[in-house]
Amino acid sequence: DFSPRAIETLRNVDFIAAEDTRVTLKLLNKFEIKTPMISYHEHNMRERGEFVCERIENGENCAIVTDAGMPAVSDPGEKLVMQCAERGIEVSVVPGPTAMASALAISGLPTGRFTFEGFLSRHEHLLSLRNEHRTMVFYEAPHKLSATLKDMAQTFGNRRVSIVRELTKVHEEVIRTTLPEAYEKYGDGSLKGEIVLVI
Repeated sequence: DFSPRAIETLRNVDFIAAEDTRVTLKLLNKFEIKTPMISYHEHNMRERGEFVCERIENGENCAIVTDAGMPAVSDPGEKLVMQCAERGIEVSVVPGPTAMASALAISGLPTGRFTFEGFLSRHEHLLSLRNEHRTMVFYEAPHKLSATLKDMAQTFGNRRVSIVRELTKVHEEVIRTTLPEAYEKYGDGSLKGEIVLVI
């Protein structure tokens, strides 16, 4: 799913801010890209963002690369874009795969109106959505899936859910069921990988 424009961008910038340089190195090696990298992730984003902005203000160009999904969507890149906007630094986007849109498209659920809720922050987040009628899209980590499915079944009742995992990877899977059935079948923590829940 990597576009020719993305390859050209990574070849032509002065440096790359990577969420995990080891993961990004695999991508760069595949396309024989030699651009230098720095790390930029949730634990260093405040200080490193200042560093990135200063380098850009001094005439360099930077690309941000994340481990999975669209940079700046439920991702530390969001903070870097904000820092650039506050300083008047121009930011361009190279469209690419995003789990939210891809999962919604293959969910088999209505897509005309939806709300993207990202990662759940707390139980009150779910309660605030109890009367939501639009299709809802959530990200979830596999180790939290069991508790989340239980909470969702209790909050939303017998609503339909598509569990979409490992999008655009070798083991891509879409499980279409209901929330109670999903908790009964997958509440044991058996599902692994990157997970999107579409309700």
